[in-house]
Amino acid sequence: MNERAHTHRRRPGKRRMATALTAALVLTGAALATNLMVQPAGAATAAVPAWPSATGTQAVSKTIEVSGTYDGSLKRFYGSGDLGGDGQDEGQDPIFELADGATLKNVILGSPAADGVHCSGSCTIQNVWWEDVGEDAASFKGTSTGSVYTVYGGGAKKASDKVFQFNGAGKLVVTKFQVADFGKLVRSCGNCSKQYKREIIVTDVDVTAPGKSLVGINTNYGDTAALRSVRIHGDSSKKIKPCVRYTGNNTGAEPKETGSGPDGTYCRYTASDLSYD
Repeated sequence: MNERAHTHRRRPGKRRMATALTAALVLTGAALATNLMVQPAGAATAAVPAWPSATGTQAVSKTIEVSGTYDGSLKRFYGSGDLGGDGQDEGQDPIFELADGATLKNVILGSPAADGVHCSGSCTIQNVWWEDVGEDAASFKGTSTGSVYTVYGGGAKKASDKVFQFNGAGKLVVTKFQVADFGKLVRSCGNCSKQYKREIIVTDVDVTAPGKSLVGINTNYGDTAALRSVRIHGDSSKKIKPCVRYTGNNTGAEPKETGSGPDGTYCRYTASDLSYD
């Protein structure tokens, strides 16, 4: 009886110890979670995502026309034959031509890349990587003011001039993209024969110097550019201009630069929307 009674008295102690240990672990986890949640958003600079490795290669001698969705499975596509040019000559044909509403995803464009990707209307370019930009990485040519062009993920480098050429009407949204060694990330066409009001949004992107400008817009046609969460690497002297304003024309003449920097009307961002490291 005494032995059983003694054993009975020890069991609650074990339970109390287990309960205390569990409570301590819960409190420790809660404290860690709270600590993570209260860390300031800019406490650490996230590393620039690594470029993907190609799963294969494919030479392209004739433009691939896309309607619906084309998934390249991260194969490397490069121009050959008539698409074998990699210069800056205007009027080159693209590797991919996207119909209105089409999606191109999981593609690596190698060198030569000809004129990259053309969108004839609203399109989505998702996880597409340009290893060596030819004339332009992508050109947006829709004529409807309701056109929306979405670039999500991916990256581009070695663009001596433009990465994205915005010739058409509507809105271009560039998100979670990275660019390095470039001239201009986005340029609203400064001298196209048909001009439109264009809206550009660039958000959550990584920019690595050298580069000249992120966005160029035509204020006389009512263009706007909004920049949010732009991380600029290797440009401590701030040589890369975030937003440049021009007076565009439809005659083919060289457009005149009229200013740069935030103005609250056309170039819509503040210093806090940019970070440098």
